[in-house]
Amino acid sequence: MMLIARAFPLVCLLSPLFPPARAASGTTAQADTSALQFFGVRAGARLDELNQLLQRLEAGKLRCDRSRVDRRVNECRAVLTDPDLGGPAQLWVSAIDSVAGVITISSPAAPDQLDRWRRSLERRYGRVGARVQGTQWMMQWVRQGRMLRLTWRVDRGEKVASVSLVDGRVLDGWGRSRVRS
Repeated sequence: MMLIARAFPLVCLLSPLFPPARAASGTTAQADTSALQFFGVRAGARLDELNQLLQRLEAGKLRCDRSRVDRRVNECRAVLTDPDLGGPAQLWVSAIDSVAGVITISSPAAPDQLDRWRRSLERRYGRVGARVQGTQWMMQWVRQGRMLRLTWRVDRGEKVASVSLVDGRVLDGWGRSRVRS
């Protein structure tokens, strides 16, 4: 609940400032890019799907805590240790009714890791300009109610990078059901 409580208002406030990203002219993205994903983790994934991915990566299982305020919400964590990520990365998931509304993969960025992440995302989803807000930089892709955001900053002399996947339909459904009750 804490991740949703922090991320959801930020996403709502910042969304109007960053219109949906468009591919630069001459850049071709793969055919179906609506299922935004990073490292096999997709926006709107079910918790059992994420656990299967973690099992394939031999990363253990998600450790989840159920919210005391809303029993439908789970906050889950795991550590990904695949070399393709550039080293250990933290995986955080906020799920509503076992469907991920917000997923974040975060890691201290090795020297070329951020460039590899960026190139991989641009190959799949098209080129977008980087935007700066304070000390933080970001690139964002939006498809059919889903958002993928690559963010990086320097924290205590160390570059930290993260990829956030947000499924707006999951969060909208949760918000509508909370208003009704």
